[in-house]
Amino acid sequence: MGCMRVFESVAVLALVAIASTAGRVIAQGQAPLRARVHASGFDSPIAFVQDPTDRTVQFVAEQKGRIRAVRNGAVLAADFLDLRGILLSGGERGLLGMALSPDYASTRRFYVNYTNASGHTVIARYMRSAGDPGVADPGTRFDLRWPGGAAFIEQPFANHNGGHLAFGPDGFLYIGLGDGGSGNDPGHRAQDPTTLLGKMLRIDVSVADGHPTGYIVPPDNPFISRGPAGTPPEIWSFGWRNPWRYNFDPPTRGGTGALIIGDVGQNQLEEIDYEPAGRGGRNYGWRNREGSRTNVNTAPPAFEPLTNPVFEYDRSSGQSITGGYVYRGTALGPGYLGRYFFADFVQSRVWSIAFTVDPATGEATASGLIDHTAQLGGASQLSNVSAFGLDADGELHIVSYARGVVLRVFGAPAAPTGLRIIR
Repeated sequence: MGCMRVFESVAVLALVAIASTAGRVIAQGQAPLRARVHASGFDSPIAFVQDPTDRTVQFVAEQKGRIRAVRNGAVLAADFLDLRGILLSGGERGLLGMALSPDYASTRRFYVNYTNASGHTVIARYMRSAGDPGVADPGTRFDLRWPGGAAFIEQPFANHNGGHLAFGPDGFLYIGLGDGGSGNDPGHRAQDPTTLLGKMLRIDVSVADGHPTGYIVPPDNPFISRGPAGTPPEIWSFGWRNPWRYNFDPPTRGGTGALIIGDVGQNQLEEIDYEPAGRGGRNYGWRNREGSRTNVNTAPPAFEPLTNPVFEYDRSSGQSITGGYVYRGTALGPGYLGRYFFADFVQSRVWSIAFTVDPATGEATASGLIDHTAQLGGASQLSNVSAFGLDADGELHIVSYARGVVLRVFGAPAAPTGLRIIR
């Protein structure tokens, strides 16, 4: 073991039976949840992204390279974008992430994260077609250029590519990179200040189309003026093994703006990390720590202190975390407001936890874990959760990698009112 398990062969996975927790959930003030298929017919889907210009449309990215448009739950015949001819897919490689620019309505820009034919990470900018919002324009492709001038980030091994992309409330693009692969980060790359691997990057992509690198570094990035010598200014934080899905608690819906990350573990722990809004410059510890436990300490970390997870679970519960969202919608009921939903890919389980935020520090503690797996149809229905997504109303969707479907999550039906007895 040691490599990320997000894209291991699902045919050999043993799906676990999860006992119902409905009684305990109701006792805590949360009604049981349910799920139904929103859209289907996908091949190894890894992302569900809302179109901000049309509330009826979402995009589903497939690991093999296609991006499909969905309108009112129906998959459109024409691909939004087909990248199969330019990427290498299989195992943990392929199309791994997609994010639409905050100004997508005016610039038509979006970004994808994929492994190229040599297995290296590319972050590419595309634009939606000017004449047809249902398709992208392949001719607008621009690969962002990194320190040294390369249009890719070299990956020494086939696994731990990270892959997720997310825009923060600050308008900047956050790029989570794994440690470069193999087991126990043999190059100590997550702590090496001279490489982008094992880091979270933060860049400003609101530049002109002809900009030579496609981004600039935000002036308040933490390692511009401090930190280990030689640290590229694009780096926001250190110490990641393989951040598989991270998102922000949206201030526009009453959230804190915090960044919450699911980082896949090695042999001991899966972890959730909570970063208060704007709190860059941290070191989350890999490989010197796995979660909160000491791991490989043959070389020191780049700097200290090391930041511990807000929550972690061991191998008795799962083997590969999929980070999710803090729920700020309405369909699940007020008992779920502010709860963080996440999953385990291998065990096909979904949970939620509550965060209590210290108003003085912005730091959080986690409590009240609830297992929703049985309510949502069990492991066979969830079948390897590769991502979560939100629609235009902030309602939660679950991406099932093995089944090739997107599920929408609902609260329990409201009890009927105004009933009367007819004699």
